Amino acid sequence: MRPSDEPRLPFFVYGTLRPGEDNHLRFLAGRTTAAEPASWAGAVLYEGPGYPYAIEGDGTVRGDLVTPDSADPEAYPRLLALLDRLEDYVPGDPHNDYERVAVAVETAAGPVRAWVYVAAPAVAARLRARGRVLPGGDWLTRAGS
Repeated sequence: MRPSDEPRLPFFVYGTLRPGEDNHLRFLAGRTTAAEPASWAGAVLYEGPGYPYAIEGDGTVRGDLVTPDSADPEAYPRLLALLDRLEDYVPGDPHNDYERVAVAVETAAGPVRAWVYVAAPAVAARLRARGRVLPGGDWLTRAGS
């Protein structure tokens, strides 16, 4: 599917795209209308090389639900394509580090379906074998942040 054909879901961000982090300022600031705390039950957060990876598992990942600006009908597919490039995600490419999947995340108002970038299968296997889990599932509380 091309980005213009994708469902227009909000994004669950858990690492460098969270408000206040570098990539939020570079890629999301001015392109979203809202950001609110959210969590994804059924996932575990692993430390990566300067950014985290989420993998389905027996934990909870804490992050933010960001809602893209919908005033311009062409803005959403451009943002989706921009984030796919940032995450080096190409649909169906076996060399992806991340995959984009739709999941249910919990917000104060209840569950919301959102896009999230998760570790691709090969990366997930390496992390499960020898990765470092971030305690509490929150990138913002990692040591040294």
